[in-house]
Amino acid sequence: MNKYKSIICGDNVSVLKGFPDHFIDLIVTSPPYDNLRRYKGFVFDFENVAKQLTRVLKTGGVIVWVVGDATIKGSETGTSFKQALYFMSIGLNLHDTMIYQKSGMAFPDSNRYHNIFEYMFVFSKNKPRTTNIIKDRQNKWVGKSGGNHRGGLCKRGEYGARFNVWRYPNGRDNTSKDRMAFEHPAVFPESLARDHIISWSNENDLVLDPFCGSGTTLKMAKLLKRNFIGIDCSEEYCQLSRRRVDEAESIKPIRKQGQSVSHPDNEQLSLLS
Repeated sequence: MNKYKSIICGDNVSVLKGFPDHFIDLIVTSPPYDNLRRYKGFVFDFENVAKQLTRVLKTGGVIVWVVGDATIKGSETGTSFKQALYFMSIGLNLHDTMIYQKSGMAFPDSNRYHNIFEYMFVFSKNKPRTTNIIKDRQNKWVGKSGGNHRGGLCKRGEYGARFNVWRYPNGRDNTSKDRMAFEHPAVFPESLARDHIISWSNENDLVLDPFCGSGTTLKMAKLLKRNFIGIDCSEEYCQLSRRRVDEAESIKPIRKQGQSVSHPDNEQLSLLS
């Protein structure tokens, strides 16, 4: 297997130490947090993982860190913010604080509003080198003139850039059509990984998921013609990731890659929906 299309089973800090500096273009991952899921007893050393990810990231590269907070003894842990501040303290910019809004049901709670989101922190090493902003938000003012940022007039297009709250259906048959994906206890939507890969990388870039789990990021990277590396400490989940990536061989790769992505002639956004 090509070393830039590979899935490595092992401790992610130890594996990352073998990577050269300034090696990875984009990291998209959702680490375990607050012991909400056991992951067969595995735990991770956040600070050392963060240091290694920052080291291997290219200048202009981006980390998408999808994380939430548990509620323990009546208080949210704040783990997400602590991790964001730590990444900033070791030299990364917090380029954007985005929201992954889940469309499924939340666990009920008698004394607080239902939590239906996780944070998607977008960190960059200096200014992001690649920004392929997705334009699929329908514009009700299409064709009408309006002010632009220089004070002049411009014709508004049919579709504008998204907001930074992204809503995805979750749960079986929504997060993924792959039945095998749900052999992992925490699967995030294929469309979430797809949209971040489109936004922050280009074809042939190298995408890393250091907590690859069920292999969602790797599958989307493959379909979007990116190189990829996945790391997981569970051999079972590494095998699951390999099966999902191998199955992607039967799906026709996405052909178009532009500097911006617009709707509706958008193969990148429609292929896997």
